[in-house]
Amino acid sequence: MRFPLHVTTSTIRHQIRNGLKGNRRYPFVLMLEPLYTCNLACIGCALERHTGKLSDRLPVEDCLEAADISGAPIVSICGGEPTIYPELADLVDGLIDRKRHIYLCTNALLLDEKVYGVIPPNKRLMINVHLDGMRETHDFVCARNGVFDKAVAMIKRGVALGHHMMANTTIYRETNIDEVEELCRLLTGLGVEGMLVSPGYHYESVERDIFLTRDEIQKKFRRVLEISRKYRLTSTPMFLEFAAGMREYNCSPWSTVTFTPRGWKGPCYLIGKTYTETFEDFWNGTDWDYWESRQDALCRNCAMHSGFEASVVRELPKHPGDMFRMAAWNLLG
Repeated sequence: MRFPLHVTTSTIRHQIRNGLKGNRRYPFVLMLEPLYTCNLACIGCALERHTGKLSDRLPVEDCLEAADISGAPIVSICGGEPTIYPELADLVDGLIDRKRHIYLCTNALLLDEKVYGVIPPNKRLMINVHLDGMRETHDFVCARNGVFDKAVAMIKRGVALGHHMMANTTIYRETNIDEVEELCRLLTGLGVEGMLVSPGYHYESVERDIFLTRDEIQKKFRRVLEISRKYRLTSTPMFLEFAAGMREYNCSPWSTVTFTPRGWKGPCYLIGKTYTETFEDFWNGTDWDYWESRQDALCRNCAMHSGFEASVVRELPKHPGDMFRMAAWNLLG
């Protein structure tokens, strides 16, 4: 299977439970940013995600409460760089106790110090290493030499230790898609369990002209769609067809909710128009109809999985053929 059975069954139960309650909108994933501190300042990263003070981090109790309130079965621990978070082991333990599926999103630089030998492998913990290309490209994006080699070494070690490992790649304007295929080939040989490929989003605080227009996204993702037939990408076929311009979906910004040191971020993981203290104020105070429609200028060139994979799921019942394709895609992996 492309996703472990316990992840698949948990997410299906979550959808059925919300469907029986009549909920049309509900979180699928909690993006948990316990800190805004990072050991890198990558060229495509939002400014606030690597300039925070460690003293401003979220307490573990607030993080776990956010997981309880959101109800999302999947928690993506990001930031900032989560391996810098001093209470990471306690946070992971607390989420596992709550039967959440965890994606630990990391640049891998501190895995040998902060995770390996400290946090044991667990079926509910997936270590997601960010790699934006081969050595020269990735080190350029990270603005530091040696990051690629360390990340590859940490993936190898994680696999050897029995951790579940995957990789995440962002496509920028200058990304060579042939290099993405080369990276997929390398990662497959290293034993990763999945690879997520996503178009970069133009954060307002990033001044560099490295992000893609919608036309550029579609051109590059036609090649990514071809690559997905050879390698174990975790993006659904329907999402990749959407990114390639072969389908249209409204956004589902409510599917991926974000909790940060500044509070609940709205309307979505990528756009910080508001930060609210309580989930209720965030959920009830966001104009979901407006943001679903993609009419805002900030949404013009967005094709991020965080907003559209849930749209794929939402539309499946209308298209029995897609339901069959989705089942086959997951089961046959």
